[in-house]
Amino acid sequence: MIALPVQSSSGTFASLFDADTRAAISSGLCIQCRGAKLLCGKARCPILVRWDSMMKTAPMIDRVDLDGSSPPGVFVGRFGYPKVFVGPLVPPVHGDTEILDSPEEWVGHPMEDIVRFRSTLVRGMHRVHVGDVDRGGRIVDLTRELALGTSPAEVEVGFARKPQGRVVLDDNVQPFGPSAPLRRLDVGTLKVDARLDRAYSDTDLRAKEAVLDLFGHGLPVSKIQRAFSVGAFGFEKNRRFVPTRWSITAVDDTIGKDLRETVKKKPLINEVRVYEAIGYDDRFLIIMVPRPWRYELIEAWYPNTLWNPLGQEVVMFGDHEGFEGRTTYASIGGCYYAARLAVGEALLREGRQAATVILRETHPGYIMPVGVWNVREHVRAALRQLPHRFPTMREALAHLASRLDIPMERYVRMSEGLQHVLYQRTFDDYPLIGPGGLELGSS
Repeated sequence: MIALPVQSSSGTFASLFDADTRAAISSGLCIQCRGAKLLCGKARCPILVRWDSMMKTAPMIDRVDLDGSSPPGVFVGRFGYPKVFVGPLVPPVHGDTEILDSPEEWVGHPMEDIVRFRSTLVRGMHRVHVGDVDRGGRIVDLTRELALGTSPAEVEVGFARKPQGRVVLDDNVQPFGPSAPLRRLDVGTLKVDARLDRAYSDTDLRAKEAVLDLFGHGLPVSKIQRAFSVGAFGFEKNRRFVPTRWSITAVDDTIGKDLRETVKKKPLINEVRVYEAIGYDDRFLIIMVPRPWRYELIEAWYPNTLWNPLGQEVVMFGDHEGFEGRTTYASIGGCYYAARLAVGEALLREGRQAATVILRETHPGYIMPVGVWNVREHVRAALRQLPHRFPTMREALAHLASRLDIPMERYVRMSEGLQHVLYQRTFDDYPLIGPGGLELGSS
């Protein structure tokens, strides 16, 4: 491991956590968990609780009635499953609010903007069984209509109590602001996306086919995920509400698998490439090699970053798949599937296939979770740029070493993908031998 100095305030910061939490952080368990699996055994993630307490300065919504223009946005919770909270996301402002729930447009905005966008969205909560997609009542029906919307809609809500004034942070889901139980919901004129409406109306269309068709017709991934979460797709008898964090990964995974199977039939790229993107002190280096489909994501979390706040060493973590994909859920979580979608999308755009390794170095400026969109959209942004091209892996690795702070030797030791490319010879590496033992093509 690479030892790095910890800021002088680390002792004070460490005092915010109990001994068990400090042990979970130092072992790397928190990087593996990221608040989603509660591997430490606690009822709530202590790191996210810390951020939760720090974000209480978010704008207070000091009333029980609220009106504004929903982007449109909705949220489906996961706690209490199969009885979960569903409802709209409503800001106390009117006008064009679409940017508040459009992560595809957020790359290039500072982190403060993202938190500002999302902290204004007040979450209304209505408890319903996940199977009651069409039997949940008026609030459920209007929430679903919002999820199918294509532009901001005027919304009025009445809460059972004043919303709690804090921003909810999560490594998979975009932040959002205060929340409160709903007692009423009214939606003004709403423009429904015709493509989403067709998929919703077709109760004989499988959810997978709906997702792929919508993506193929250019619908933003975030809009597909939103509709998926409210049970808008699939056979009528099988439709369910899907917690937002699960719907994000489910859609990324479904699209990514389909892209993989398509690009596996394409010819190989013809040189080694390196792409790069940087955002929020988060560095993405993407290596594509002219080999059949392979994919790997390796993340390196520096001390004083979100999931390694007390560490004195960089903690690295990764997952990979070969030509046939993988059969188990990636331990890295939703980031794996978000980045894989971006890779498959770029290769399909070019009509090629490749072995791809993504190296993500997360530095201390990445201080709070903003959602898995960060990975998907920054990898997308990188792959839209012209790459650095190299005739050999040696030259590509030398370039990577100049762009990353962690020595390449450590990445190579950890990377199944890089080791496969460097040490596994292919048919093209061997000369073709003709009659008489002569190499074909030789003089």
